[in-house]
Amino acid sequence: MASVDLTPRQARKAYGGDGGTYYEWSPADLPMLELANIGGAKLSLNAGGLALPSFSDSGKVAYVLQGKGTCGIVLPEASKEKVIAVKEGDSLALPFGVVTWWHNLPESPIELVILFLGDTSKAHKAGQFTNMQLTGATGIFTGFSTEFVGRAWDLAESDAVKLVSSADLVRIDGNSMCSPGFSCDSAYQVTYFIRGSGRVQVVGADGKRVLDTHVEGGNLFIVPRFCVVSKIADASGLQWFSIITAPNPIFSHLAGKTSVWKAISPEVLEASFNATPEMEKLFRSKRLDSEIFFAPN
Repeated sequence: MASVDLTPRQARKAYGGDGGTYYEWSPADLPMLELANIGGAKLSLNAGGLALPSFSDSGKVAYVLQGKGTCGIVLPEASKEKVIAVKEGDSLALPFGVVTWWHNLPESPIELVILFLGDTSKAHKAGQFTNMQLTGATGIFTGFSTEFVGRAWDLAESDAVKLVSSADLVRIDGNSMCSPGFSCDSAYQVTYFIRGSGRVQVVGADGKRVLDTHVEGGNLFIVPRFCVVSKIADASGLQWFSIITAPNPIFSHLAGKTSVWKAISPEVLEASFNATPEMEKLFRSKRLDSEIFFAPN
């Protein structure tokens, strides 16, 4: 794993015109995409811009990074489309085969920007989305919010939860820290940094640091399986959107109120760290009441 380049990367322009631009991350620039079977792309639409109806070879999560607009959805054998107003911060889960179009408001003062992250295990190219334009099509749609899904498609809450469990939006203040954590079920964690900047460290299964780097808004970053990751924001703070490649991800933290260390007996901690009882008590007493985000010292 140490030989794989984990450096976060910016997206490259794939194509575009007067209406907008489509950007994507390539496995050639970010090898972890192909290794993890993950695709990443961004759509930017100018005022009045329209992304024509299309479907992809991969299931995706769409997250609105900026602006307001509309999204059109076509369901299987549907007699008409569903048109949904979207705004910054909204998320939609778009499974394989869903047909969508996107439109920025003609009077919009800013671009409408949408991030796409998804599984490419069944895609034409591993680690990369392939989009097909349509004149008429079929598809499947689910919304990210369980309340939205249940109301729009008359689904029970329990059914909606099953459809939308694998995404996370996090914002930490300046100089704050996100507790070191890891996926327990061999999943990859895919993170897009929305805004701000900070520092990221990743430690591998062998206990060696495999990445220590600075990140900023626009970077895409993938944490390998069984690795521990932690983030510290710069003075401007840090915001990111993540998905984990498992239907019911299990994520453990090594510090804070839910730290696994809290459940381990003092005697085992003392032996594990070769520490005195006094040092064990000091270690255990820290961050007991904090969640997984720590304010600056």
